[in-house]
Amino acid sequence: MSVHRNILKKLTLSTFLLTSAVLGAQAQDATAVSQRLKELLALQGTELSWSSISGEGANFSLEGAKVNFTGQPHSFEIGKLNFQGVSDDNGGYAVDTLSTEAYAKTQDGMTFEISPFKMTGVKLPAAGLTDPIANLVFYHAAELASVNVKIGDKTAFSLENLTAEITPPSADKAMEFTGEAEKFTADLTLVTDPQAKAAIEAMGYQTITGSLDLAGSWNPADGRMAFSTYDITVDDAGTFGMTFDIGGYTPDFIKALQDVQKQMAAQPAGADNSAQGLAMLGLMQQLTFQTASLRWDDDSLTGKAIDYIAKMQNMKPDDIKNQAKAIVPFLTAQLNNPDLSAKITEAVTKYLDDPQSIEVAAEPAAPVSFAQIAAASAANPLELTKSLGVTVTANEDE
Repeated sequence: MSVHRNILKKLTLSTFLLTSAVLGAQAQDATAVSQRLKELLALQGTELSWSSISGEGANFSLEGAKVNFTGQPHSFEIGKLNFQGVSDDNGGYAVDTLSTEAYAKTQDGMTFEISPFKMTGVKLPAAGLTDPIANLVFYHAAELASVNVKIGDKTAFSLENLTAEITPPSADKAMEFTGEAEKFTADLTLVTDPQAKAAIEAMGYQTITGSLDLAGSWNPADGRMAFSTYDITVDDAGTFGMTFDIGGYTPDFIKALQDVQKQMAAQPAGADNSAQGLAMLGLMQQLTFQTASLRWDDDSLTGKAIDYIAKMQNMKPDDIKNQAKAIVPFLTAQLNNPDLSAKITEAVTKYLDDPQSIEVAAEPAAPVSFAQIAAASAANPLELTKSLGVTVTANEDE
C-alpha cells in the first residue's frame, strides 16, 4: 500500500506539473498572439492596447481593448476583443474568428450603436520575414450587421449587413477584394437648412434608402491599387459611381506616410510644419495616377430636380433644360480646351434630352505622378484637363 501511495503521489504531482506547464504555455501563447497583432497594427498606423487577457489556449479575449489611429488625439474603446480558433501558422498565427462586442456611446445628443464586428480567416504573419506583405494583417471575410446613428429619439442614419471578402495576394497575383452594404437609410427630415429642406420635401426624399458596392485589387509588391467598382445607389434617385487606378501605393509608402502624419500630429498648435509638408510632397512623387472616373446613372432624380427648379422659377421643365444647354458652352470655354468643351456640351445636351448616365473620365497617355499634378495645379490648372486626358460622355454603357 505504501508503494502504491508513493506511486499515486508521484503521478498526481507529475500530472499537476505537466498541467501547469501546459496552461502556462497556453497563457504565454495568448500574450504572444496579442503582442503580434499589436505589432502588425502598429505598422499600419493603429495602436492597440488592452487591460488584461482572459481565457487561454486557442480561445481567449483581450479585456478593455482600445485602438488609436495615427493623427487622432483620442482612442476608440473596443471593450472586449475575442480570439477563437488560434493556431500556429508557419511561425505566425491563424485565427478562425476575431470579433468585438456590441458598442454604444452617446455624446453631444448623438447616440452611436454598432453591432459586433467579426473577421474570419485572420492571418498574422511571423516576424522577420522579408516579403512585402509579411507586415500586414489579412482576413478572408468581415461582417458588421448594423450601425445606427440617432439624434434624440430619431434614427438619423442606419447601415445594415456590411460585408467584405479578400483574396490574399500571392507571388504572381494581386490581392482582390469585394464589399457591400445591403442597405442604408437616412432621415433627411432632420436637415435644418430651409432651402435644402424645401427641395427635399418637394422631390419626395424625406427618407432615402440605398446600398453600397465595391470591388478592387491591390498588389503590395508594386503598389498598384485599383477600385474597379465603388457605387453608392440611392433608391428612386440614381447611382453615383467612381473608379480609380494608382501606382506606388506600397507598404513602404504607407509606413512613410504614417511617419509623417505622426510627426505632424505631435507638433504643437501653430508650429511650423513646412518640413513635413516637403516630406509629404516627396512621398507624392512616388504615387502615379493611372486612370479615374466619376459616373452618374440616373433613376428619376434629374427629372425631379428639373421639375422643382422649373416650379421655383415659374417656368417649364423644357425651358430649364434649354437654358442649361445654352449656358454650358460659355462655362466650359474657360477651360481653354476647345475639344473638351465641345465634348462636355455634347454630353450635357444628350443627357438632358434623355437622362440615363453621364461620366467624366481621366485617362492620361502615360502615368502621371501626383507631385506633377500638384505642381501643374498651382502653375497652370487649365492644362490638367489635357495632361490627364479628361473626357465627358453621356448615355453610354459602362
